[in-house]
Amino acid sequence: MRVLVVEDDPKLSAWLKITLSDALGHADVVDNLDEALAAVSVQPFDLVVLDRRLPDGDGITLISRLAQLRPRPGVLMLTAFDDPVEIARALDAGADDYVPKPFEPVELVARARAVIRRLQVDRMGVLRIGNLSFDTAARSVSIDGRPIPVPRRELALLEALIRRAGQVAMRETLEAAAYGFDDEIQSNALDAHISRLRKRLRDAGCSVAIKPLRGLGYMMDAG
Repeated sequence: MRVLVVEDDPKLSAWLKITLSDALGHADVVDNLDEALAAVSVQPFDLVVLDRRLPDGDGITLISRLAQLRPRPGVLMLTAFDDPVEIARALDAGADDYVPKPFEPVELVARARAVIRRLQVDRMGVLRIGNLSFDTAARSVSIDGRPIPVPRRELALLEALIRRAGQVAMRETLEAAAYGFDDEIQSNALDAHISRLRKRLRDAGCSVAIKPLRGLGYMMDAG
């Protein structure tokens, strides 16, 4: 799961990055509308946490642009505005939910998960190949119905691979799924994470194979 935080308060954005990464998978942070548009143009996001007051305009103006994306990310407005008229305006513009500041961390995470769950109902919520199942809303993996724990980065790689089952998942695509814009990626980091994921699945009795394709990336098939 990938989240984009659009927030210009450095302390709040740093906290949101940590909190949402821990809860949902990975969060990237930008501090203005132009950078947000640039980010969503090169990377699909499941959720955009969007402030209203930004240096280059009102965050509400971004919502219509996000609605044109496929798949469309969920939009959770996060703002100091608590006027019912302003809340209604954001929701009418297409925001999926609206959390006024200040807020409790547990509420923010719960609302973010609820937005993602609602969107997943309209998408393919459970991805399956062989005896492997990946619930994209719950962020859980099971083999023959038995749940297995998978760390965050491996989970992101698994989702990218299973969504492209039978096709080549390019290295650039996998790196974009597992790492943030500001992460320093070692030359062998992707291969190390894939190796650990393959072992984890194999030890759990998974019938699915993740095959390396030299110079290109990896491919998942039913084995």
